[in-house]
Amino acid sequence: MRESGEFHAPYMPEVDFYTFVKNGDIRKIRKLVKEDFADKKGLGKLSKDKLQSLKYHFVITAAMLSRYCIEGGMEHEKAYNLSDMYINEADKCQTLKELSDLHKVMAIDYTSRMKYIINSNVLSRPISDCIEYIYLHLHEKISLDDLADMVNLSPSYLSRLFKSETGITVSNYIQNKKIETAANMLKFSEYTPGEISSLLAFPSQSYFTEIFRKHIGTTPLKYKNQSHNKL
Repeated sequence: MRESGEFHAPYMPEVDFYTFVKNGDIRKIRKLVKEDFADKKGLGKLSKDKLQSLKYHFVITAAMLSRYCIEGGMEHEKAYNLSDMYINEADKCQTLKELSDLHKVMAIDYTSRMKYIINSNVLSRPISDCIEYIYLHLHEKISLDDLADMVNLSPSYLSRLFKSETGITVSNYIQNKKIETAANMLKFSEYTPGEISSLLAFPSQSYFTEIFRKHIGTTPLKYKNQSHNKL
């Protein structure tokens, strides 16, 4: 490797990356993923085709993330299902840019989930189950009745319990998580506001724009342009 001028990435920064994810350190992960995955120095050449080589590295990263997160308290099945989902999405990528964007979304997704797990030790099991369901179904329309059926509680009781433990209503929590996810997708992927509105099951793009501006202070398109200019 030395004779060919190729070097693998140093070990400790890799450990730091996975440890930050495991610890739910969103701030540090956001900083680390500013560098495109495709531009990362020290990645071994696993295939003659550059895109295929990067896909192999993506699979390794997904597997490592799942294992570190399991160590941090994520349930085995949930960690592995998340890994499988991202690997399947990576397989569909046709450019290095698409794969790099997906890597950023995956890293932030795992980190956000770990942050929730670390902070949720004080929550009751029904509320923890509801929050986990919300995370896994952000691409769908989620109702209070759906959640109540899942945890075998009446909607009115679940509504009171949820607000008592989290400080906000079920609908506000769902909305917050959808907007948080939308902001990540706008910042770290090439999805358009219209595509994100559809993917996150907002009733219309105009409603998505209205709610996004209420939470973030600007429109999705302006946020996307401002974020990409900073990267």
